[in-house]
Formats: sequence, C-alpha cells, structure tokens
Amino acid sequence: MDLNLAGRGVIVTGASKGLGRAAARALAAEGANVLAVARTEASLRELAAEDFAGTIHPHVCDMRDREQVGALAAVAVETLGSLDAVVNNAGVALAADFLEMDMSLFDETMEVNVASIAVLSQAAARHFVEAGKGGRIINVVSTSGILGKATLAAYSASKGAAIQLTKALAAEWARHDIQVNAIAPGAFSTEAQSYVTGNPDILAKRVRKIPARRMAEPDEIGPLVCYLSSTASRFVSGAVYVIDGGETAKQ
Repeated sequence: MDLNLAGRGVIVTGASKGLGRAAARALAAEGANVLAVARTEASLRELAAEDFAGTIHPHVCDMRDREQVGALAAVAVETLGSLDAVVNNAGVALAADFLEMDMSLFDETMEVNVASIAVLSQAAARHFVEAGKGGRIINVVSTSGILGKATLAAYSASKGAAIQLTKALAAEWARHDIQVNAIAPGAFSTEAQSYVTGNPDILAKRVRKIPARRMAEPDEIGPLVCYLSSTASRFVSGAVYVIDGGETAKQ
C-alpha cells in the first residue's frame, strides 16, 4: 500500500533513540520530511546522517520548556515547508517507590509525558486549522497507562492521562479533519530496557509474561506510525493501538 507520505512534514519528538528513532526512520523511508526532535544533538545528527536523502532534519528541544515545545510547529513549517503530522513520543519513566518518591519527579514526569503533548498538539492543531487541510497527531503512550505498574506510579498516571487527552482531543477536533490517536507499546527492546535485555534471568522472566514469548524490536512500531500519519487513516480517531505481543489481552 502506498501511504502517500512523500513530501509530508512530520514532527517526531524523542527521536534520538528507541521508538522515536525507529518512528523517524520509518517515516523518512516512506519519503516524509521529518523534524527529529530531542535534547541530544549528537544523536540527532547521527540519525540525520543516515541514508534518507536529507529528509531527516535534527532540532534540539527540551520538552520541559513549554516555550520551546510551543514553537516546534512553526519550526517544522519553516524547516520542512509543511506540517502534516506530529508524533508525540518524548517521555520519561522515573521508577521509584511512591512512598519515598520526591514529588519533583512526579512533576517532571507530568511535564514531559502530558504537558508537552498538550502544548505541541495545540500548536500543531492551530496550524492545521489555519491551513485548512487537517492533520494527524499520534501520541506514543504505554500499556502502563492501561494496567498500571508498581514503582511506576507517576509514569502510569501520566500515560493514562495521555490516553484520555488523546480521546478528548479526537472528539473535539474531528470537525477540523484532525485525527488524534495513541499507540501503547508494551515490552520493546530499547535502550530504556537494557536492564532487562542485558540480564538473561530477568529477560526470561519478563518474556514468560508475554504470550508472543519475545520482546518487540523498535522498528516494529514503524508501520503503524506511518499508517496513522497518512491520509489512509483519515476516519480513524480516538483509538488506542496496543502493541504488546498479547500481554494486556490476557489480563
């Protein structure tokens, strides 16, 4: 299927590693122009140097800075020539016993995982409405926002909030031809999971909980990101797509 992504402008946050990097690469491979956003300039430049015909454009941004985040839509239009979709992938997962956790960590989690999505989505949607052509917003959440995870109370709460924000904005913005959807990954083999993947005993225990009996590779998120960024998904909105090898299905 040709998703007609060639020349479309897409912002991907948290693009320097993990699922964000995989999403940016998948979109670029389909011909999209990608504004790859993260805090680490060196990793972004390494990504942009890959063979994607100059379609990945690095941009350094601290997702805790609302002014910087709010400016991303304008930066994308100036850099890419257009803005057609946003992939809100940036996030933090600060594990801690909630009885002992400093609430500043809770605030930081909410700022990055919820507020940055709200700020960037609002800026992008205003552009979509002004341009009169609609747009796509994809929020990368987590199965932790569906089930909740011990020692990840702040993270689980933030991802649950992001899921409900997705649904509310989908209902509010559908009349503007703006589709808002979420992807909820389960266990993916990324740098963030190195503690698991680097320990055979822990990995075996983790995999036993997954019906597919494996962790996913980062690039397995790419096809869904591309579909939801395309015009092929024009009547899909308010959905939460779980990619977890069947783990939440058995709960």
